[in-house]
Amino acid sequence: MSLMRAAVLGLCAFLSHAAVAQSTGTPTDPITGKAALGYLATSGNTDSESANASFSIVYTRPDWKHSFNVSGVGASTEDRTTAESYLFGYEARRAFGEHHFLFTSLDWKRDRFSGYAEQVSQTVGYGRRFLDGERHLLDAGLGFGARQSELRDGTEEDDRIVRGSVNYKWVMTETTDFEQSLVIESGSTNTSTESRSALRARIIGNIALVLSYRVKHNSSVPPGSENADRFSSVALEYAF
Repeated sequence: MSLMRAAVLGLCAFLSHAAVAQSTGTPTDPITGKAALGYLATSGNTDSESANASFSIVYTRPDWKHSFNVSGVGASTEDRTTAESYLFGYEARRAFGEHHFLFTSLDWKRDRFSGYAEQVSQTVGYGRRFLDGERHLLDAGLGFGARQSELRDGTEEDDRIVRGSVNYKWVMTETTDFEQSLVIESGSTNTSTESRSALRARIIGNIALVLSYRVKHNSSVPPGSENADRFSSVALEYAF
């Protein structure tokens, strides 16, 4: 998996450079981002309390949208690591028409204490925006691709997968919003499902308090491993 990891990170760096290269260099370039740091409680394959950090950036052009997301979790007790998880995601969207888009996504996940030590997936597909109002946004997508997995015992799996996703946002007030996302990747050896719910309340300026709950589920895991991991987080988020 080390070679695959290097290829993934190299591709991500190339895509990032390509996205920035499209910029006009003016102060009005539509680049937005968020950085968060907070408390995280996990249950499932590991029960621990720790700090977590995340960072995301979105670069939008008239017909293109590039999204990058990175997060990490780490905790140790008496010099023994009890939690270690890293996520990286990239998605590019090419809009056509008013509510339709094509997308390509790349996801890398590493978790020392889940049934799967590492998973990498690459998909392409079609999506549609079903709700596009001032208070409600709803996107859904369907794609096909491949996934490479390394189990905790060192076994490797390669799958062709079908990927389905739903993303919903509800702007409740000027300072509060709710987000719900669901991603399902189904292959011949395993179906992974990841759901995230987040409630965001702006405190002052660009700083907000975010409460989130994430569930990651694998249909097939090695003996002795739990199918589901749960992550509850309270974090301060800075938007720019």
